[in-house]
Amino acid sequence: MSHTATNSSPEILTFGEAMALFVADAPGDLAEVEHFQRRIAGADTNVAIGLARLGFHVGWLSRVGADSFGTFIRRTLEAEGLDCRHLGADAAHATGMMFKERALHGADPRTEYFRRGSAASHLSPTDAAEVDFAALRHLHATGIPPALSTSARELSRHMLEQARSNGATVSFDPNLRPSLWNSEAEMRDTLNALAALSDWVLPGLAEGRLLTGQNTPEAIADFYLERGASAVFVKLGAEGGYYRGKLNGRLESLSVPGIAVAEVVDTVGAGDGFAVGVVSALLDGRSPQEAVRRGNLIGSLAVQVVGDMEGLPSREQLNELETRLDQGA
Repeated sequence: MSHTATNSSPEILTFGEAMALFVADAPGDLAEVEHFQRRIAGADTNVAIGLARLGFHVGWLSRVGADSFGTFIRRTLEAEGLDCRHLGADAAHATGMMFKERALHGADPRTEYFRRGSAASHLSPTDAAEVDFAALRHLHATGIPPALSTSARELSRHMLEQARSNGATVSFDPNLRPSLWNSEAEMRDTLNALAALSDWVLPGLAEGRLLTGQNTPEAIADFYLERGASAVFVKLGAEGGYYRGKLNGRLESLSVPGIAVAEVVDTVGAGDGFAVGVVSALLDGRSPQEAVRRGNLIGSLAVQVVGDMEGLPSREQLNELETRLDQGA
């Protein structure tokens, strides 16, 4: 369903960089590949699309170039039901691009980015001037915008502070991109400060270890709980997910095993699928255990397709899959 015709402000807002993605048609070195499929990429848009498919009114704040790839991204996102009123066209800077190899046997595919100086890297707090934060129910943020530039980092902090001060819940997925940062220390300090402004923090295990210096999911979770988060969901890959938090007034912890997948096609987007599951379940009023289970479920769907967001389910598909899980099918 499309929300582009509605005048009401989005209930959920995401922001960041969407890129034109070119996926190799055949396995092998990118230097040898002649044919690519065009799609879109972006951790923030993956989550936005996933939530929109589940029936939420989701807004997307970003910039694209005033070019054909920017038009392609806008049309793709609007076709997915995203509210793009906060998506600006930047005539002075191009839309970012990335190329991805076709990896075999579930290996992580190699990627090459062409995003330096992109339109989205010029995002700043002024891009949020028209946002109605009072109408916002939830903000989802990742660690990618603050890695793009100083101004985009300022926007990230502004978005989280405004959402919080207006009573919206905030989820934060670190989504580490070390190559975009000047140093590991800067990445760690910046992202931990943003996590401290968030209600729900969703690190992967390796990310959590790097950011907190702690080794176990429990210690990683405690690091963020002590800094202000109310719930931490640690992604454990094929092993599933771990929750520790105080959503219902007392501290509790639990692990939910992963869902077996017959064939892993492409691991990119699995973490975003997990975020879609956790955030949607919590917004649906479900328990943390159900949130981790849904995160595992949608994450398992994401790794079975080539694209980053093509495996994300509709509400009808999700209901059917969750019913089958309940029945032990």
